[in-house]
Amino acid sequence: MSISMHSASVPLFVRMLGNLQKWLDKAEAHASAKKFDAGVLLTARLAPDMLPLTSQIQIACDGPKLAIARLAGVDAPKFEDNETTFDQLRERIRKTIDYVQSVPPAQVDGTEDKDIAIPRRDGTLTMKGEPYLREYVLPNFFFHVTTAYALLRHNGVDLGKKDYLGLVKPT
Repeated sequence: MSISMHSASVPLFVRMLGNLQKWLDKAEAHASAKKFDAGVLLTARLAPDMLPLTSQIQIACDGPKLAIARLAGVDAPKFEDNETTFDQLRERIRKTIDYVQSVPPAQVDGTEDKDIAIPRRDGTLTMKGEPYLREYVLPNFFFHVTTAYALLRHNGVDLGKKDYLGLVKPT
């Protein structure tokens, strides 16, 4: 039995973005317990040439939103990239989850061989749907989610593997 494009993406996006929301809750609680401004975490970087936490979360949301829209052949909602608070970032995550869940599976399934055009600074990259999802979207999504996790963990937020994986449901 093969796996569908929708089931290989949307549930995974929803789960990890939901986990990301919980990490933000833990980050704010950590800052409160240690008596420092939680906003400091929003600008944290792992290296000087890496984007800060806020950008990591914005990009982690953009990947699923754009992927599902491109696969479904619809326009993605536009987000302003102007979040400056934990509440605003949680709202962006919520809007992303709501959007990817709103696209009917039938619009995403069967797009394995669809040409997907990805605008880039150096020109447009065109890929078929399945390699686009498997080789471009998912690794990029996990890179930014993992970087957000690492930034928070590096700054003392009590996160572990269970927080990263979230609730694993037995089948």
